[in-house]
Amino acid sequence: MKYIDVFNGDADGICALLQLRNAKPIDSELVTGVKRDIKLLSRVDASADDQVTVLDISLDSNREGLEQLLEKGAKVEYFDHHFAGDTLMEHDNLSTHINTAADCCTSTLVNLHLEGAFQHWAIVGAYGDNLKKVGEALSIASGLDEAQREQLENLGIYMNYNGYGATVDDLHFTPADLFLAMKDYASPFEFFEKGKATFDKLEQGYLQDMANAEKTAAMHETAASAAFMLPNEAWSRRVSGVYGNALANEFPDRAHAVITEREAGGYLVSVRAPLNNKTGADEICRQFPSGGGRKAAAGINELPEDQLQSFIDTLDAFYAA
Repeated sequence: MKYIDVFNGDADGICALLQLRNAKPIDSELVTGVKRDIKLLSRVDASADDQVTVLDISLDSNREGLEQLLEKGAKVEYFDHHFAGDTLMEHDNLSTHINTAADCCTSTLVNLHLEGAFQHWAIVGAYGDNLKKVGEALSIASGLDEAQREQLENLGIYMNYNGYGATVDDLHFTPADLFLAMKDYASPFEFFEKGKATFDKLEQGYLQDMANAEKTAAMHETAASAAFMLPNEAWSRRVSGVYGNALANEFPDRAHAVITEREAGGYLVSVRAPLNNKTGADEICRQFPSGGGRKAAAGINELPEDQLQSFIDTLDAFYAA
């Protein structure tokens, strides 16, 4: 029997796994990728009685891969907060922990499962997924002061930022390497003391890329929504998600789209619903090829050029209604 951990390469996926592997340290095979590389189960090679843990990737997008694993006799435990399809799969070898509520993320699902045993990592995951109110509530419940909360929030933002890119070559650290750099720490506060070089590299990259993004003028802007076009550059791909989060926090009544030119043509799109109306982002994105996500935050991996205006019109009409 072997253990296989399959996880999204963003803050939420990594922090969910950090909690589980602190609770149950094992030598596992890691299957992950950039944040938008979500069809990960198709890459898993498992046999009968292998234990597969899946974190922070849509069951709906991985249904075929999941069915194949179950047919082979693998045992699968699934934690996620994305759209899971109209019907939830049931199988004797499948255990699911799925909640698609807008104020839920995979790290908080794992935190609940582990009864708060490694809650500081759950807080980092929540902040990284732009669930600021959830992160603050858990921080207060954990007795953290303002300076400690700020530390965890920054780490979550930087970890989430590191997951964005067309390929892992765009990233400062591969998600697997970032997990391995943190896995021996039961609390992020231990990581701050002993993993300073890793933290500093993430922070410096984030600050530089955000400075570039903030120079970009909106290509579309109304009371209901705004859209920003970034060039086909590695820094643009890295910053697209966290820049969307920053815009959402600054303008909580407005939806935002960060659109990045792709090398092969078309666009990569990150959508954030208004913080004061965290719904509809997934619904909008699923209307276009390669679109998906969750209610508060979603995206389109390959938006055709001739559908750009249609996307912007759809975004604005949805939130203006």
